Amino acid sequence: MSAAIILAAVLGGGILLIARRMFSRESTVNMLHYPSDMMRGKTVIITGANSGIGKATALELVKLQARVIMACRDQQRAEDAAQEIRVEAGSDQGEIVIKRLDLASLQSVHSFCEEIIKEESRIDVLINNAGIYQCPYTKTEDGFEMQFGVNHLGHFLLTHLLLDLLKKSAPSRIVVVSSKLYKNGDINFEDLNSEQSYNKAFAYSRSKLANLLFTCELAKRLEETGVTVNALTPGIVRTNLGRHVKISLLAKPLFNLASWAFFKSPLEGAQTSIFLACSPDVEGVQGKCFANCKEEELLPKATDEEVARKLWDISEIMVGITK
Repeated sequence: MSAAIILAAVLGGGILLIARRMFSRESTVNMLHYPSDMMRGKTVIITGANSGIGKATALELVKLQARVIMACRDQQRAEDAAQEIRVEAGSDQGEIVIKRLDLASLQSVHSFCEEIIKEESRIDVLINNAGIYQCPYTKTEDGFEMQFGVNHLGHFLLTHLLLDLLKKSAPSRIVVVSSKLYKNGDINFEDLNSEQSYNKAFAYSRSKLANLLFTCELAKRLEETGVTVNALTPGIVRTNLGRHVKISLLAKPLFNLASWAFFKSPLEGAQTSIFLACSPDVEGVQGKCFANCKEEELLPKATDEEVARKLWDISEIMVGITK
């Protein structure tokens, strides 16, 4: 949402009407209710679990007595979030474990997975939630454009390295958090690293399209394994994901007002992640995308099997997977 559009709304006097049109939730959010011990005995890994949707997902799964591994880059922020979750979750809660994971570093991903495989006997759910949004052009430790590197490649390698343990833990689930902004992206195999040109909004959309293509191809590879993978688009949620988006001082008060009035809360935004992590309604469902806990029809470019296969093969090369 640009400051110019918001300012135009102010000057035109149609603030409320325009805000409703631009920020309104796609449909009423149904808050899920499950038996309080539904996830007892299950281990769930959530990337980016220290804030936003990830933190809300962790809280709700801990309430359901899951053992939640918070995979986070910032150890202190993870500790602070974990303490808040413990306080809010109440007496009959699951366990919280904090592990450091920097998705902008392939070495960090390897170290995290080595630790998990050594210490954990099973993984029931892997939620690829962490993301970076519209940051200035920067590169990961390994030289990848940051949004593509974190949002796609980091999770691609993470999932690959944990796949054997997920298969041993079957039935198990992989949940991929994408975005409706995938619609604005495309996969340019000639410039995946945005070295020829960089548009931060397009780069984000491309990484979210990559998430969906990854889900499409992985679903095919997981047939008959007992492991399912599904994606979701959470909608517009009040999180710190947009910290790199610049909003003018004049427009900021209106933007903040509109976000509180019309954006989903983190808990509301987390409902589909929770649904895909534990609902019996999606047991055995494979390779689909959901929004507001209902299956969502995707544009053809998000399910293009040829592009998905090619992206998979190139991603393997980029992260150093040797067959």
